[in-house]
Amino acid sequence: MSTEELKLPLIDLSGYINPKAPGDRERVIAEVKDACAKFGFFQTKGHGISMDLQKGLLKSIDTLFDMPKEEKRKLSFLQNVSRRGYEESGMSLRDGDKLPDSKEAYYIGREDPIVEHAGFYGPNVWPNLPEDQFRNPVWDYYNATHKLGEIIWEILLQGLGHPISLMEEFAKKPMVMMKMIRYPPLSKTLPGQFGVGAHTDFGGVTVLLQEPGKDGLQVWLEEKEAWVPVSATEDVYVINCGDMIMRWSGGQYKSAKHRVINKADNESRLSCATFFHGDVFASNPLNPDDPNRETVGQLLIKRFGNQFSLAPEWRAAVGAPA
Repeated sequence: MSTEELKLPLIDLSGYINPKAPGDRERVIAEVKDACAKFGFFQTKGHGISMDLQKGLLKSIDTLFDMPKEEKRKLSFLQNVSRRGYEESGMSLRDGDKLPDSKEAYYIGREDPIVEHAGFYGPNVWPNLPEDQFRNPVWDYYNATHKLGEIIWEILLQGLGHPISLMEEFAKKPMVMMKMIRYPPLSKTLPGQFGVGAHTDFGGVTVLLQEPGKDGLQVWLEEKEAWVPVSATEDVYVINCGDMIMRWSGGQYKSAKHRVINKADNESRLSCATFFHGDVFASNPLNPDDPNRETVGQLLIKRFGNQFSLAPEWRAAVGAPA
């Protein structure tokens, strides 16, 4: 079977969100459980996020990244204790010079008015753009994907036989980060260069929007030993489980490797990923009897402790070893 014939499951979530008949919710829970057990990924429609929100978000991403480079660099996430703001990923060098285009990203999260727990919670950084061109549509979209991420967590819990009441503690003050990305055209990259190399996601549920018609995402299917392209289809989201879910579920749900290659030769490619991790002090809801009481924050430090020169204050805030 060729990779073109392999496809991720497409699950209609409307049966869970707005059930019309007895058994609708149970059917969706079973389908999601099966997809996450086999692939760690699935595609979804009937998710409840309007096309207006999706189009508004994509337009806002372009508006942001079309700003002058010097203005964007003033918003660098490296200057923000909560790691919110602009990121520019330099591409490989050719003849000693930086390639003309690079991958750009912008991070937002919970809008907390003050910095708490050494930066795990804090305010966002907003560019100097009219609110109706960026902040308002981006924030509306963030809230919609925040809700969808929480719904997926509910389904995953029920798939393992746990009540959704566990979400009350797990999602008390959840860490939900959103990353908006613009990839450069294929013509601006080196042969064999990836937009994002093969990796697994760190934590909980990822809710991914791909710019329609601009494919790039590929998922590794271990049992087939093949990279499977995931088409960028209008109004279809990609959902995947991160390492934390695989760990906490005892391997019942997978965290699969994936990568990105922008195949549009002369056009940039947009995407947006929302990561729903849970409360920084929450422990395993997928196995409430787990004797290992590691929290979301402690696992985050364990995964990213060597990146960004994470300050000792971050470790102390969640009780992680120095």
